[in-house]
Amino acid sequence: MTRDQLIEETRRLIAEGERLQADPSLTTLRTWLQLSDELLARAWGTLDRYHLAWLMVGKPKEIVRGRPMTSDEEAAYVREVAGQKTAALRMSLDAVERQGMPFLGEEPGLGPGRGGAGSTDEQNAARPGRSLDAGLPPEVADLAAHIREARERALRAAGSDAPRAPRPEKMQR
Repeated sequence: MTRDQLIEETRRLIAEGERLQADPSLTTLRTWLQLSDELLARAWGTLDRYHLAWLMVGKPKEIVRGRPMTSDEEAAYVREVAGQKTAALRMSLDAVERQGMPFLGEEPGLGPGRGGAGSTDEQNAARPGRSLDAGLPPEVADLAAHIREARERALRAAGSDAPRAPRPEKMQR
């Protein structure tokens, strides 16, 4: 799947989630959940029970047990679950579209800011196999480079006889 395909499909599922919240249907919710689960699994891998519990997807606050839900309870359940899953889809969209995170099964293709008219060499370098800092906002790329340089200096100094901070007597045993 290309980045553009993932972005387009995620946006479509977000729009459907918003429609579900406005016009709840348990049957439609089940189909939408299956489609969104499949998309997220293709992009990020399958979510185990821990991750699903952390996202609170499908865990309504008011669980009805031992009897069928009333139409109002069902509508509230659909709205709550659709809202939770739509939020998870928005996080996925943000990761792919704005943050440019790589995802599983990514095929070559251009995404927004990743080539074509108006793109820069620095933006194009964000594709796999290129500089890690390319494509990041300048202040983030500068900070990442600065941190990398500081780590390299610290590693070089660790092997030298450079003066170290004094150790308090209590810590010397």
